[in-house]
Amino acid sequence: MDSSPPTFDPSKLARPDRSLLTYYTFVALLTGPGFPFAFLPLFFKYQTLRYHFNDEGISMSWGILFRREVYLTYRRIQDIHLTRNILQRWMGLATVSVQTASGSSSAEMSIEGLLEADQLRDYLYGKMRGVREQASHPATGAVTADATVQPGDEALALLREIRDGLKALLASREARP
Repeated sequence: MDSSPPTFDPSKLARPDRSLLTYYTFVALLTGPGFPFAFLPLFFKYQTLRYHFNDEGISMSWGILFRREVYLTYRRIQDIHLTRNILQRWMGLATVSVQTASGSSSAEMSIEGLLEADQLRDYLYGKMRGVREQASHPATGAVTADATVQPGDEALALLREIRDGLKALLASREARP
C-alpha cells in the first residue's frame, strides 16, 4: 500500500463545494426581511460559478444576466490572501483572494467555496514562485534580460537589462583597489 499523502490537483476543481450555498443561505438570513433580495443573487452566483486551473493561469466565471469572467496568469499574481470568518471556519470554507499589481486595492479574484483552500493557496504560491524562478539563472540566481519575456514585455526586459548593468557596474567598482 502506498502511504504517501494524496497530492492536490486543482484541475479537478471546477465548481464550489455545496457548503457554499449553505453559507450564502446563512448570510442572506442575516438580512431579515431582505432575505429574498439577498439570497437570489447569491444563489445564481453559486449556480453559475466555475473555476478552471491550467498550466498558464486561473479562470473564474459566474453570472446569468451579467456574465463576469476573470482570467489571471500565474506570472501576474503578486499576493495571495486566505480569509475565513467565523461562519466559514465552522463550515470548513475559506476565501482565497488573488491580487495583482493593478491599481486597485481590492483582490482581482476571490475564489470561494473550496474546502481545500490551504492546499490551493500553497499551489498558487508554488506556481507564482515557479514562474519567477524560471526567469532566474540556475547557477547564479541572476535574472537574464530575455528570460520568460512574453510579447509586450519589452519594458520589463529593458528594466532587467538596466538592473543587471547597474549590478555589474557596482561589482566592478567594488573590485577596484
